[in-house]
Amino acid sequence: MTSPRLELLRWQTDLTWSLFTYHLDLLQPDDHLWEPADTCWTLHPDGAGGWTPDWAETEPDPVPVPTVAWVSWHLGWWLGTTTDHVLGRTPRERNDVKWPGPGEPAITWLRGLYEEWTAAVATRTDADLDRPSAYPWPEDASLTLAHQLAWVNAELMKNVAEIGQLRMIRAVSRR
Repeated sequence: MTSPRLELLRWQTDLTWSLFTYHLDLLQPDDHLWEPADTCWTLHPDGAGGWTPDWAETEPDPVPVPTVAWVSWHLGWWLGTTTDHVLGRTPRERNDVKWPGPGEPAITWLRGLYEEWTAAVATRTDADLDRPSAYPWPEDASLTLAHQLAWVNAELMKNVAEIGQLRMIRAVSRR
């Protein structure tokens, strides 16, 4: 028997992702690394065929405007790590998250992570939703897997909106 709470959370995730596909389908390879401001966070070639994200342990002031590349790497990092937690795997470290590059490689990677996420939560039960979850918050926060899934939806909505807004600004800037 499926859980009404899980069905609602999955519906919300799927709705957000369906809105995201509009932007994913329209993203051009040059959109990913376009820098919309002088103070930006992006990804840089690492000299070995990979990419290195800008990062600071303490958020800078002012907060840099992220590129589509940076937001997509960030989305891949937290979604992959959260999937690891749900599946009981050792969570990947931030430095181990490899962004595959602009254009179709990044889009295919994100779609794969989303498929992995939806498969990971598809069979959760009410008992699973009620079990304690210590990610992304401290162990003593007394939050559950249901809270974690709701957080994923909020974080996904934010990242989808950021990528969509950056894509639209870039599109009108080319004219």
